[in-house]
Amino acid sequence: MIRRGTRRSPRDPERRPEGAKMAALSGRARGALWVALLALCGTVLALLAVVLVRTYAPRNPAPAPELWARRSRQQRLEPSFSPQERRELKEALQGAIRMQTVSFSANDQNTTALAEFEPYIRKAFPAVFSAAFIKHEVIGEYSHLFTIQGSNAQLQPYMLLAHIDVVPASPDGWDVSDPFSAEERDGFIYGRGTLDNKNSVMGILHALEFLLRRNYRPHRSFYIGLGHDEEVGGGKGAMKIVAELESRGIQLSFVLDEGSFIFDGVVTGIEKPVASIGITEKGEITANFTVTSEPGHSSAPPKRTSIGILSEALAKLEQHPMPNLFGHGPEILMFEQLAPDFSFPLNIIMSNLWLFGPLVGRFLEQTPTTNALVRTTTAITMFHAGVKSNVIPPSANATVNFRIHSSQTVDEVLGIVDKTIDDKRVKIEMESAFDPLPVSPWDDQTFGVQVFRQTIQDVFPDVGSVAPGICVGNTDSRHFVNLTNAIYRFNPVIFKPEDLPRYSILLDNFFLVKTPDEN
Repeated sequence: MIRRGTRRSPRDPERRPEGAKMAALSGRARGALWVALLALCGTVLALLAVVLVRTYAPRNPAPAPELWARRSRQQRLEPSFSPQERRELKEALQGAIRMQTVSFSANDQNTTALAEFEPYIRKAFPAVFSAAFIKHEVIGEYSHLFTIQGSNAQLQPYMLLAHIDVVPASPDGWDVSDPFSAEERDGFIYGRGTLDNKNSVMGILHALEFLLRRNYRPHRSFYIGLGHDEEVGGGKGAMKIVAELESRGIQLSFVLDEGSFIFDGVVTGIEKPVASIGITEKGEITANFTVTSEPGHSSAPPKRTSIGILSEALAKLEQHPMPNLFGHGPEILMFEQLAPDFSFPLNIIMSNLWLFGPLVGRFLEQTPTTNALVRTTTAITMFHAGVKSNVIPPSANATVNFRIHSSQTVDEVLGIVDKTIDDKRVKIEMESAFDPLPVSPWDDQTFGVQVFRQTIQDVFPDVGSVAPGICVGNTDSRHFVNLTNAIYRFNPVIFKPEDLPRYSILLDNFFLVKTPDEN
């Protein structure tokens, strides 16, 4: 008997040929692929839209605080000087540079020169020392505190800082024979302290002197603090000024100290000059690394010597730098603020650091100057070991200086160091350490920020942007954190590309500054 099967429709899946089944599956796959491609295109278009909006959307500044708005409507004194005043400016700076107010260490300073500084500024600034509403005090024997009493006691005072001491200088490496000669050559004054920081000392006092000659009386009170030992920590100068102000219950609207500069043609992709104001300082660790071992003779050396062990530990620190932390600290704020000023395509990248941040961070770490912005830096600065060529030294010692990124602490850095070295034979002893300084406010509603922006634009009209920055060095301002939460660092000096060699040498204490145009 023949069994006949049930007849089914050709469309029945169970009767569909194998090729038809594969074609159906392939069709569904193609459909899913198209859906995925459309979703991807939609995502890319959405990202592109966000990128373009963030790059090219107009950015309207917020309205100025009422206190500053009232001040801005008043008549401003134009920064114009007579030929005689220009000569005074230059000669007063030169005279200050010739005074060798050198700080060798916290316990070794040229106190003779420091003592001579007071009669010098009394003679150079007679209006300052004779004004009835200005009080002058000597703090810690050689530092100076000026209180300028404003007409409105209800306004919170601010403070301007600078320091009169300088680091030692030898004639080696200078274009002039005497680094304290204040010699003028080709429109420049050469000398120790022309940028660090007697230019600020004399600039602040001369500004006040010239204003007083024009019958100036401030509405808001302010202070001027001139420390005498900033180069060696500020323990006898700035810290005693702070203690004096604290004893009087003083709180400050803001503090302005030395720091960053105006960079003209220096920032890649930005044509107009940029004024960078430090809103924080990196922290610091100075640590001594020591390895001890049995002494011996070079004729029968051990497998490892103290020098070899310590050298290996230090090599690990250099080969494994601290993590790149771009985007975790205030450095990202600087690039976001400058984003509209960058040329294409950098303007797109800087306006969208949420997307391109890792790329920018990797780029910045390629050079020492910008690398210091994105991580805690490690610098091996001293190494001591051995007394004779044929003697195995019993110990080796090195000093390492770390400058701590704003998003890290002393303890976190020390933990990374210990893990990187991973050798119990290496003993680490801290010589000094402090955490990074708090980040000062930077927005259009902050009084100090409004003052800086308006003043810089008035004095330097060619400046395109006033942006927050980071001080990779340290200043006396770090001692003032209990008196204000708004501490800023800025030195109104213009640096151009041809000045960069001077700037890099500046880090090795070689300073010069352009003199005022006599024409």
